[in-house]
Amino acid sequence: MNRIVAVVAGLFLLVLLGSTMIFVVDQRQHGLVFALGEIRRVISEPGLYFKLPPPFQNVVFVEKRTLTIDNPDADRFITREKQNVVVDTYVKWRVADPRVFFTSVAGRAASAEDRISRALRDGLNNEIATRTVNEVISGAREQVMAGVFRRVTEDAKQIGVQIIDVRLRRVDFAEEIRDSVFRRMESERKAIASERRSTGAAESEKIRANADRQREGILAQAYRRAQGIRGDGDARSAAAYASAFGQNPEFASFYRSLQAYRESFNKSSDFIIADPQSDFFKYFKAPNRR
Repeated sequence: MNRIVAVVAGLFLLVLLGSTMIFVVDQRQHGLVFALGEIRRVISEPGLYFKLPPPFQNVVFVEKRTLTIDNPDADRFITREKQNVVVDTYVKWRVADPRVFFTSVAGRAASAEDRISRALRDGLNNEIATRTVNEVISGAREQVMAGVFRRVTEDAKQIGVQIIDVRLRRVDFAEEIRDSVFRRMESERKAIASERRSTGAAESEKIRANADRQREGILAQAYRRAQGIRGDGDARSAAAYASAFGQNPEFASFYRSLQAYRESFNKSSDFIIADPQSDFFKYFKAPNRR
């Protein structure tokens, strides 16, 4: 009986000892194998691994996933114009060198985030202090993010961290200057709008004057051409009349007399005082009478 108990106890001790020699590295973690307080191995590939039992070796796991520093409270910074702006940011980061990360911040993500946040504030302060409010909010926003990214990346390398992304999620005026800034922006926009309206009115007058000048020129050319055509037509008409009347002078005289009668007696109230024997009434007389 005692022998059976000893065998079971021995097997239990073997299983217990074996469990302390086997460890699993998850795909979301780095595994650091320590021996007498020093890092002997860094394991980044997931799988089943073996080590010596404690106290000869032990394992510490470090987060491998991409983490986010999301600042719930926006920070204030002063621009070149001595105006306060409120900046809301976030940072994406991950552990790139587990060995350096553990020796720098003891493998604590909170300590790393505190270090990154300080570098982020310093970078933002340096970038915003050299720019105006308008540049920070819209004009040079990409340059601000690029400068902050470089600053944070350089500092993060010292603790074995890789910075994935740095973003300015929101940049706004501080509450105490927001109304005054908006009023100034409104007055500036109104001045620009007034200037553009005056410029447009001047251009409109210039275009209208040019159009009127072209119109007068076109009308003058058209009138001159019309007069030329009319004169040519009158000349041709006169030539045709002369040619036709030259073939029969008596008929021409009769036709002209009829036109004169028509114009003289256009209305029933028209009358004329003249000698009946005058040539005007030549064709009122009977034929062959002189």
